[in-house]
Amino acid sequence: MFNPAMDQDRVHHLVMRQDTSTKRALLPAWPRPEKELRVVSLEVDWVRFSTLNHRTKSEQMRVMTQSGRSDLFTADPLGVEAQAEQYAILKGQDGFEDIKSDLKERGQQQPAVVTAEGVLINGNRRVAALRSLYQDDKVKSARYVMCLVLPADSTMNELVDLETELQIAREFKEDYTWVNEALLIEEIFNREQKDWSRVSSRMHKTTNEVRTQYEKLQQLHQLVELSNGTRHHADFVDNESAFTELAGYVRNKPAQEAASVRSAYFLGILTGVNYRSLRNLRRPDASTLVRAEIANNVALAPLLQQQATAADDDLDILNDVLGDRPKGADGDLNGVLSFFASQGGKAEAVFNGSNISLSALMSSVGSAVDVAADEASAQQQDGKAVTAPVGFVTEAIGKINKAAKALPKARTLSGWMESDFEAKLAELKAALADLETGS
Repeated sequence: MFNPAMDQDRVHHLVMRQDTSTKRALLPAWPRPEKELRVVSLEVDWVRFSTLNHRTKSEQMRVMTQSGRSDLFTADPLGVEAQAEQYAILKGQDGFEDIKSDLKERGQQQPAVVTAEGVLINGNRRVAALRSLYQDDKVKSARYVMCLVLPADSTMNELVDLETELQIAREFKEDYTWVNEALLIEEIFNREQKDWSRVSSRMHKTTNEVRTQYEKLQQLHQLVELSNGTRHHADFVDNESAFTELAGYVRNKPAQEAASVRSAYFLGILTGVNYRSLRNLRRPDASTLVRAEIANNVALAPLLQQQATAADDDLDILNDVLGDRPKGADGDLNGVLSFFASQGGKAEAVFNGSNISLSALMSSVGSAVDVAADEASAQQQDGKAVTAPVGFVTEAIGKINKAAKALPKARTLSGWMESDFEAKLAELKAALADLETGS
């Protein structure tokens, strides 16, 4: 349950509301066989938001870190402080004003779902929008919300399973960010004894889909850990493509290569490099290329020396996260990465003995990452150019051999033009002569 010692006054209030309601509705996603539940109208100010709502988990993690209160949403989840913070998170999510506009125009189309003490399992954003309409915009019709009421003996596992099922039920669906969905997958994965088949069944996704989300989250965990509390999971919702490509590449790579690519990607993500450029750095020497570009830039080169010293205290965590790399190695980006990861929210940074704009410094380093990615792309093209002649000749030999085998039969068929064949053969001989002379 959300609270082992349920608020009996709230439970009694909801029992009385159910006793006066004759309306029932099916909730197919409810895991128990008895899926028909009471529908009641509750005041939007009375219902409580779920502080265990996975759709807001990353935002909660950010608030807890910023406030220094790890128990902010769990010490008293139905209390004033936790509920106010949860309401603020819901109001700050993308699309909130669109939900308000739709509810104002069309009203509530589907019931929300609450526990026996009136805690929302589904419909948190809709109820937040209704509450805002009622309190802020004085829309009287938004005073009440229709709710399906769950049994008083609902277990935590049943509630998590219900939330997961409702995620994919079209009439109840409320969007998750990729980060919050991955956090839910991680929780189910740990609960289900790390059995991917069970996770995929719960999420109604393929094993590959849920595993990919989980692996992306593990990369994000590492970047957030590097920041020492200055960056948060919710800060990287817009970087899904970069984390998808990074997780897919490092999955089965040797530790050194994975560390090299990971640190280059992390630095690119932090400095705003487009993921399409970063994909060129999926190669063993990714960090070496990036470090070389920073070293070759007179304005940025001091960053390597300055941060090499600053990174000493954080070397253990960097090695734990990125993989053990020899200090001072050609591809070592640990100092630079540690520096930028820990600068979240600052306007200025101390660089080369002076305070400078952090955004300008990040832009310059991002440009260096971009140049390194362009160099990697050019090298790849050069590599293709080296092998292209042999590849083309090999392909041509294969086709000539096929032509030789097909020729006898073709000559027996009506419509065969020997003159056309002789002309093409002459072209081929001329092309071979050009090839031999390299002209």
